[in-house]
Amino acid sequence: MPNFRKDFKGFFNTLFLLFFSMALFAQPKENSPYTRIGLGENLYNPLSAAGFAGLSAGYSDALHINLQNPASYGWLNTATFEAGMNAKYSSFSSGNVSSQNWSGNLSHLALAFPIHNTLNDMLEKRERKLIWGMSFALLPTSTVGYDIQNTSTNSAQDTILNSYQGSGGANKFVWGNAVRYKNFSVGLNIGYMFGQIESTRELQFYLDNAYEDRFIDNINLRGFTWTLGAQQLFKLDVQKADDKLYTGKSIIAGVYASPASNFNTRSTFLRMRKNLDIGHSDTLTYDEDAKGSGKLPAEITFGLMYQNPGKFRLGAEYNFAKWSQYENEAKPETLFDSQKISVGAEYIPEIASYNNFFKRIRYRAGAYYRTDPRLEELKQYALTLGFGLPLVLPRQQTSFVNLAFEFGKYDTPNAIKENFVKMSLGFTLNDGSWFYKRKFG
Repeated sequence: MPNFRKDFKGFFNTLFLLFFSMALFAQPKENSPYTRIGLGENLYNPLSAAGFAGLSAGYSDALHINLQNPASYGWLNTATFEAGMNAKYSSFSSGNVSSQNWSGNLSHLALAFPIHNTLNDMLEKRERKLIWGMSFALLPTSTVGYDIQNTSTNSAQDTILNSYQGSGGANKFVWGNAVRYKNFSVGLNIGYMFGQIESTRELQFYLDNAYEDRFIDNINLRGFTWTLGAQQLFKLDVQKADDKLYTGKSIIAGVYASPASNFNTRSTFLRMRKNLDIGHSDTLTYDEDAKGSGKLPAEITFGLMYQNPGKFRLGAEYNFAKWSQYENEAKPETLFDSQKISVGAEYIPEIASYNNFFKRIRYRAGAYYRTDPRLEELKQYALTLGFGLPLVLPRQQTSFVNLAFEFGKYDTPNAIKENFVKMSLGFTLNDGSWFYKRKFG
């Protein structure tokens, strides 16, 4: 008879090593031309929801963290720690020119928990009217990575090589709280954004004794953000509606929004000219610790999620971000308002199956369409697939390995097109013994 625990442990270790090696191998070579615009490519962190299109407005789960809508913390039953990594393969094409690139990194660290342990309330036969949940998270919010070269000619028919390189991005530390009363939950995320973006541009003439112009910008970002969210659960099973622990079908309506927020920059700008033939260079301008400011846009997301607990979820949501409000004195640019429409589903064949592991897996699928704020006609399409692999740890705590795939493309007329496959691996560890009052008699 096969040893399932041993086989699964071997599979788990192989999966972890595979993704970790892919992320480390790809990490230094992010190369996406569109990250040159704005603060780079905006990153959303759906964690376990990555498999069903990142649905977040109406998504809440007693055993998983939803960082996008802070109201979801009010539905947590256990202390939950999540960490993840991702790897991305991209194929770029423009006319007859094409290239490929691997990239990847660690994606998030998050800890969330209910302030009061439900086991204490059950043992004390106490019904708590207000449920308080809290979270801490560290996650990237944007990434910059590009290495572009093209040639052109001036009026004198001289050939010019233009080189553009950039790296860096923005990160955020988030502290969130939520309070739930009966079937209504409201929450607040407070985030501290920080990061650095470095960009270099070189102009090189194919002439003897010609000078090469180099422009180097190093921009440091700092600022606070906040997001307010709410979720309302509507019970659909009338016969179970009065149960203290409702396990019937329901619909969750959710919304979360962030107002326009300001950030500060401190930048170093260097303009220099080099002649590699004679070994001569001149510094044209050097501005160190230049202070500036910027503005991030207002954003709102709302959606609905139908759920049959332990069996099925189906949801849809809409996101709008007013990126035309974006400002950055250190790097002035015009961006465009963006929209995103997402649909997704999760299915569990038999959550309590004791002899068939595959029936306990959470199977996820979804799709989304998004208009990208960096170019007026840049569109993004993607299909997603995911699997939530349950793992029973000591003390019978159920945890998860969450695996997701995203197949998508950036499409725009008369510009660079990108097809990509993103693979993400997340670990969800649950512990119901936090804040548990042990009694000794």
